[in-house]
Amino acid sequence: MTERPPIGTEHCTVERDGHVVIVTMNRPEARNALSSSMLVGLAEAWAYMSETPEVRVGILTGAGGQFCAGADLKAMGQRPADPRVQERMARIPDFHWKGLLRDGRPTKPLICAVEGYAVAGGTELLVGTDLRVVAEGATLGLYEAKRGLFPMGGCAIRLPRQIGYANAMDLLLTARSVSAQEALAMGLVNKVVPDGTALAAARELADQIAACGPLAVQAVLRTYRETEHLAEEEALKISDEIGWPVIGSEDAKEGSRAFKEKRPAVFEGK
Repeated sequence: MTERPPIGTEHCTVERDGHVVIVTMNRPEARNALSSSMLVGLAEAWAYMSETPEVRVGILTGAGGQFCAGADLKAMGQRPADPRVQERMARIPDFHWKGLLRDGRPTKPLICAVEGYAVAGGTELLVGTDLRVVAEGATLGLYEAKRGLFPMGGCAIRLPRQIGYANAMDLLLTARSVSAQEALAMGLVNKVVPDGTALAAARELADQIAACGPLAVQAVLRTYRETEHLAEEEALKISDEIGWPVIGSEDAKEGSRAFKEKRPAVFEGK
């Protein structure tokens, strides 16, 4: 049953369906270009994902057949008309970096479902997610250098680590557009699907993740993030510290029982 938590803004809607949260950037008249109101809503959504035990996975998508056309510098410089959003802007430190997934990324896996344009800040959001489903007609690209700007969302650091130096410099330095198929070949996205089906395909992926043990899933994500730049010997120590409690959890016992009894496991995150 779909419900709407008491968060979000006019430019960012948040819905929860079981263990899955769907976050929608909602400025279709501007190709979902980033505004202060949208970034506040996104920042709240990521915090909600991390803080809500029942949530196991999130999906980020855009309204109106578009993902995100990057930053709307004019809109980001204006105070939202809604006083409640103004209050939240003041209350959330660095809400813009949190919303953009530069800081404060959710502790649960986040999938992006991309239709249409996902350029500049849109691609930076994509790079901040964990799994990426992209419609075949989508357009990606980091346009900042072409406009004399800099990708402040973290792509100058993250992209070479994700897709290799040569591919990353190609995107960052030429500031050119990239098709969905080229992004797939680069390893920038996980799956290319027919236009109009990205959200449905992302939901299938989310349901597969949500059916797994939540402690195990979150531990894998945490281990990668905490050990990405360490030598293997040091990384394995941290991996053991994170992994052994999962091995001894009630979820692990339930997983073994379900396997023996040939039934789906019912995990409780304990």
